[in-house]
Amino acid sequence: MSSNEPNIQTNTNQTTMHQEQPIIVGLDIGTTKIAAIAGRKNEFGKLEILGFGRANSNGVEHGMVLNIDQTIKAIQMALEKCYESNPSLNINEVYVGIAGQHIKSLQTRGDIVRQTIEEEIRQEEIDRLVADQYRTYIPLGDQIIDVIPQQFTVDNFQNIANPIGYSGVKVGANFHIITGDKNAIRNINRSVEKAGLKTKDLVLQPLASAAAVMSEQDLEAGVAIVDIGGGTTDLAIFYEGVLKYTAVIPFGGENITNDIKLGLGVLKVQAEAMKVQFGSALSDETKSNTYITIPGLRGMAPKEISVKKLANIIQARMSEIMDFVSYHLKQVGLDNRNLNGGIILTGGGSQLKHLLQLTEYLTGLNARIGIPNEHLSGEYNDELAMPMYSTCIGLILKGYNDYENKNKQMADNYISVVSEAALTNVGEDVVVEKESDTVEVQPRRTLKEFMDSFKNNLIDMFKEEPDTTL
Repeated sequence: MSSNEPNIQTNTNQTTMHQEQPIIVGLDIGTTKIAAIAGRKNEFGKLEILGFGRANSNGVEHGMVLNIDQTIKAIQMALEKCYESNPSLNINEVYVGIAGQHIKSLQTRGDIVRQTIEEEIRQEEIDRLVADQYRTYIPLGDQIIDVIPQQFTVDNFQNIANPIGYSGVKVGANFHIITGDKNAIRNINRSVEKAGLKTKDLVLQPLASAAAVMSEQDLEAGVAIVDIGGGTTDLAIFYEGVLKYTAVIPFGGENITNDIKLGLGVLKVQAEAMKVQFGSALSDETKSNTYITIPGLRGMAPKEISVKKLANIIQARMSEIMDFVSYHLKQVGLDNRNLNGGIILTGGGSQLKHLLQLTEYLTGLNARIGIPNEHLSGEYNDELAMPMYSTCIGLILKGYNDYENKNKQMADNYISVVSEAALTNVGEDVVVEKESDTVEVQPRRTLKEFMDSFKNNLIDMFKEEPDTTL
């Protein structure tokens, strides 16, 4: 195991209940890094990290896979390091984050008129209402990734969180529709499959990050998640318990590094090192008489770099990113009077010194750094509780959300079958012979559990014929 990899510790004295929990793997394909994290929930509902590996990302720019071969190699390297941290792992399928400038969103409205108005609204009717939105017109070459209900209405009743059990003539809802470029999604799936894995589901990265760093109180108070990655900055706004808005800002940490490289005339690796070690998002907080000395190229004299000039470059780009955040907040009418939870900064770029102060000054909102330690068990390496791994931890949580909802649905169906049998066989013994007697339906989509909105059949929409070429 390489010296810079976390020492993953596993508990061999696990309970039977713990052993039954599946191992779920999140794969974050980013512009600067590719990370694979394997985790399993313990008996207390916390994630135990069972394996971790990361590799430098090659072939990905601004969140999009442009070179499949290089991306495959980086994924395989991250997996190898994950196996090194825990040789007993057997990874076959992964939850993958998706982001990039091709991601778009729009708002729609849908209604259905019910045929049996005396009966209570059933889940099947809500599923039909959601399915109708997948026929919404979008530009050629794009694909609907997900349809997320926001507020339901039943006749004259407004802002209903869950209409199941209501009665009425017309059921409607406002929807947040997320779309992406078909080719971009296909390239992600192809890279994962050629690396020897199966994509269990694609999850929008800002929503995965939100799941890792946001609490129920944040969801209720209203909060903006700003995930500053290498190629893009992803924004997700939550208000009154629902996902209100998503956006992709086409700037990230790589843009800052390139600005430093061009502005100071240094190599990219030097620019990145200076940004991490000496960078600040506020030039006023740096000393004007402090300098960084870097080696000269090919025998040339060493170069002196002003720390204040470095901060000026960083502040200019970070101010541009935060101006975009403010713009999107105003677009949906959510300013500092509405988002009581403020802004949660996460992602690798959120670790810049004095970024919180700059964010609060430019947006007028309180800000904090979101780290994914709330859902981790007590035994984890400190490196994994860094903002850059929020997406990966959130992907594991998404996997467990699917797993637990499926088990709950099976239990509900079992009870339903038993109850129906009891009503039709009064006085007789009720026996349910096998699990296949149950009827599987889609899990309920609640507004509080926004992660339930992701469809497990997303991957099937982009399946291709096997590639027979070498």
